[in-house]
Amino acid sequence: MTNHILTAVFSAGGSTRKVGKAISDIFCTDFYEILPREPYTAADLNWLSKKSRSSVEMNDPSARPEIAENTLDISSYDTIIIGYPIWWGLAPRIIETFLESHDFSGKRIIPFCTSGGSGIGRSDMELHKNVSPDVIWEKGVQINRPNEKTIRKQLGSVLQQQSDNIGH
Repeated sequence: MTNHILTAVFSAGGSTRKVGKAISDIFCTDFYEILPREPYTAADLNWLSKKSRSSVEMNDPSARPEIAENTLDISSYDTIIIGYPIWWGLAPRIIETFLESHDFSGKRIIPFCTSGGSGIGRSDMELHKNVSPDVIWEKGVQINRPNEKTIRKQLGSVLQQQSDNIGH
């Protein structure tokens, strides 16, 4: 049986990757890590410095950090679970790069975030502009730990609907 669900994550510090891998393992999805062409250093991620790379990117709505290898073909996926850390109340700009690099027409996107201090906020809603209007955009959720019970509670019903709709 072909797998029609992809879990794609960007993780600067590793937390989002761990949650994304747990989601992928629990729901038997394919896994893809969105890696920046230029990896982020600790200095790049210093949110206290207005000159840090992450601060500069997040203060520039047009910033689109390059993805290391953007050869992913999403055409066979019905659902894409997209995970990211919260930066300044939003998804990191590389998520916009990812969304603008692929045709998500007719697909379902389920966003999740990790955050040490805030919830998903408006981050998922802000990403709508980066995809075609016929994308089915599910309400985003915050999942901070790779805990199976929490992940099933947050994503299980949405993924079950997808499974029912494609006849699995």
